[in-house]
Amino acid sequence: MAAPSILDEYVTSAPSPQNAVDVFTGEWSSQLPAPLQHVQAGPLPLFDDARVSWAIECFGGVAGSRVLELGPLEGGHTYQLHTAGADIVAVEAQGRAYLKCLIAKELLGMPRARFLLGDFTPYLRDTDERFDICFASGVLYHMRNPVETIALTAKVATKLFLWTHVYDEDVITRSELLAPRFPSHEPATHQGFTHTLHRFDYAEALHRNGFCGGSAPYSNWLTRADLLAALEHFGWTVTNIGFDTPDHPHGPALALTATRTD
Repeated sequence: MAAPSILDEYVTSAPSPQNAVDVFTGEWSSQLPAPLQHVQAGPLPLFDDARVSWAIECFGGVAGSRVLELGPLEGGHTYQLHTAGADIVAVEAQGRAYLKCLIAKELLGMPRARFLLGDFTPYLRDTDERFDICFASGVLYHMRNPVETIALTAKVATKLFLWTHVYDEDVITRSELLAPRFPSHEPATHQGFTHTLHRFDYAEALHRNGFCGGSAPYSNWLTRADLLAALEHFGWTVTNIGFDTPDHPHGPALALTATRTD
């Protein structure tokens, strides 16, 4: 069998949005919005996500707001925030996802969005920047220390949007899909907040090119009660809860907005 040639990396057709998307053929999660809805990307409407529209409404709009987005994936939520008038700094740790964000930015035009490649945890620990909103959709349940993440969000912003899965023993132990993925549970304390970490193993998902989880072989989930108590402990006041989905196929989930005062 012949060795791969660098010539295989050349595109010989005329430039098109599809050519750009096809750099990551089969790896996209998101459908692209109009006027690029004809481009074959992924199956999920993450550039027109009702959770983002809900958050923007809860915040009374985001025009002129500085937003820190944690884990933008492919830039879909970034695009909605940008379209609503926000200025966004989005931090993405997965290199392929970061490049997909840049493709989306080039194809759709997001001049007020800046994508950074790196782990947002050390960024949050070290940054002196302050933002109006921290936007964290689909990231908390991918963390090994989710309570530290909650604590760090309170350091950088006065408003928070969060969408996450939560651990519910009754639901998860009855799920043939989920139960084997939670091998252990251990007590933990972070900055005076005592809670339980429920270990979630990614298992075979780590071998998929389109994997969009955390940077370790496992993460830790919180129960709903621990999530809400952690937010309160670190100064967040929950103002809205929506998309409360105990029967979500990938585990119980909810969205929330919260505020804090400096």
